Amino acid sequence: MEWPAALALLLGLVLLFMALGAPVAIAFLAANMVGAVVFMGGAGDLFERASRGIGQLAANAAAAVTSFSLIPVPMFLLMGELFFHTGQAERLFGAIERLMGRVPGRLSYVAVAGGTAFASLSGSSMGSTALLGSLMTPEMSRRGYKTHMAIGPILGAGGLAMLIPPSALAVLLATLAQLDVGGLLLAGVGPGLALAALYALLIFVQCRLDPAAAPAGEADPEARRGRLRAAAADIAPPMAVMAGVIALILGGWATPSESAAFGCLGVAALAAARGALGWSAIRRAAFGALRVSAMSLLIIFGSATFAKLLAFSGASGGLIDWAAGFAMPPHAMLLVMFGILLILGMFMDQLSMMLLTVPVFFPLAAAQGFDPVWFGAMVLIALEIGFATPPFGLLLFVMKGVAPPGTSMRDIYVAALPYVGCALLVAGLLAAAPQLALWLPGLAGR
Repeated sequence: MEWPAALALLLGLVLLFMALGAPVAIAFLAANMVGAVVFMGGAGDLFERASRGIGQLAANAAAAVTSFSLIPVPMFLLMGELFFHTGQAERLFGAIERLMGRVPGRLSYVAVAGGTAFASLSGSSMGSTALLGSLMTPEMSRRGYKTHMAIGPILGAGGLAMLIPPSALAVLLATLAQLDVGGLLLAGVGPGLALAALYALLIFVQCRLDPAAAPAGEADPEARRGRLRAAAADIAPPMAVMAGVIALILGGWATPSESAAFGCLGVAALAAARGALGWSAIRRAAFGALRVSAMSLLIIFGSATFAKLLAFSGASGGLIDWAAGFAMPPHAMLLVMFGILLILGMFMDQLSMMLLTVPVFFPLAAAQGFDPVWFGAMVLIALEIGFATPPFGLLLFVMKGVAPPGTSMRDIYVAALPYVGCALLVAGLLAAAPQLALWLPGLAGR
């Protein structure tokens, strides 16, 4: 079968199963089973082909969820869960809200500001989005925020976990592409902060265009007097933990997995100092991390097997070779690679995308004379955009799982699109001005 037909068949199966109402992970698994029989079953009757194809697919895909490089992900999730279940997330968001004052739509700003900080602590976009959605969307709905003002900022801020260090995906990308881990982590700071600022500007514009979309916050007579105290007591300590995690990685004193363990210990120590670290909180945090990790691994398993089928059928290789076969200027080639990442991001997880494209894209980038760390930052932004791009961005389905009852996928798509536009704007800015990513690694001698 030619690669365009194989690509159409596999993507069509996913679309069909999702149109029938299957969850995204189940849709991928069902499409994988059919694809395994078609492409990996070999000769024989249907039962023999199914046994061989599905068995081979499961054996190959098991490596995707048993990789040592995935260890920081559940550790960062546990750090975020501890931060949430010991009440420190609520204290952080409360302190940021008090600092905002009586600003229209201030909970949307809090979602971006707190989400930026929390993304640093959790290191996982799916975990960050799940926790922010569970924590903030019910309160925002209660206060009268429209759906797009409640969901959009959380989707945008959740994706920042890929850029704001410590980022588990940045560590994985640097490992796969043989880049300096510390340099790539630092390269995400500039684009990540620019993206957070652009999100805040978007909220401001939305509030001005539709004042009823997000009401003004209630007046707090103690906010003015307690701003510095709130910052010192509830904002500075979590940021110190984040800085410690980054410093351990950048200094070469600990591996990313060990740094994630230090982050868990730091958050637990903060909770213990405040008398909030009880067995109940530890049990809920462990269960929450296990639940989100299991969900993430199931999606990664389904997407990884899908990626295996795409590769085995020749669809992914044909698509990449087709794009790489054109003689074009460097920035046109960059645009093609970026576009491929956006398309792949609609259908598979970021780990599978990296495993699929890094062996081809980074040599292509080197041949075009691109700085590898800068190109790595561009790839991270593409991964972040793909995570929230309709119709199959994984963050969209995570948000659907924690959104208030009655929220439709259409509501989530509409809320996500302006934030996807902001990310595309930052990607264009980074393409035009590489120093946005490279100035901080250069300052650190990376």
